[in-house]
Amino acid sequence: MYAERASRLDGAVVWSRSESGGGPVVPVLPDGCMDLLWTEGRLLVAGPDTYAYAPPGTGVRYAGVRFAPGAAPAFFGVPAHELRDRRVELAQLWPAGRVRRLAERIGDAPDPVAELEAQALRHAADAPAPDPLLRAVAAALDRGWSVAATAEAVGLGARQLHRRSLDAFGYGPKTLARVLRLQRALELVRAEVPYAEAALAAGCTDQAHLAREMRDLTGLTLRAYAALAKSETPEPSGSSTTA
Repeated sequence: MYAERASRLDGAVVWSRSESGGGPVVPVLPDGCMDLLWTEGRLLVAGPDTYAYAPPGTGVRYAGVRFAPGAAPAFFGVPAHELRDRRVELAQLWPAGRVRRLAERIGDAPDPVAELEAQALRHAADAPAPDPLLRAVAAALDRGWSVAATAEAVGLGARQLHRRSLDAFGYGPKTLARVLRLQRALELVRAEVPYAEAALAAGCTDQAHLAREMRDLTGLTLRAYAALAKSETPEPSGSSTTA
């Protein structure tokens, strides 16, 4: 079972997943985000994905804080591209003793999800703020702006934008634009909008374009994704952010 809600941390989502077995494993698809994860007494960092990630199987509980695109590098203190397509122990980034105490506190809490969020809020209060310029880049690309128009709007040259995007998002602006466009389309697919309509509304040229992007970025077909999405419908939480 998967559930999520908006976090008190600006732009973030708090989520939980319990793998009980018996059903299909729903992959995590590229979304431009990074996550702080707690699972079975461990704290991990999920870097930005460029392809679908299949989580481990049955009997595993997860709690997570999913940061908005571009927000996590300042929180973790590491450029996003260093964690691209990786899951690493938080103790590789922060002092091991501190991470061990945090993991124990979360595991002992009556509600590990709420405690994980509380600890993230405490750390964020002392961490550098995310770069607002790169948050603006993500917002523009998510509105369907071209990379050129986005660069001009934020006052960056193409090379500067690419270099700073690698640090903030883990990949360049063209890849981020593709990922965000795919997520816009999949939100409509989950709402049972016909594929052709979802493709055009998200900014693809047609359904075939969306299907190619789906295969390239996830390895799934639209039909297979729609079936998996129905098997893991989030509990009502007031948030529509994708898993």
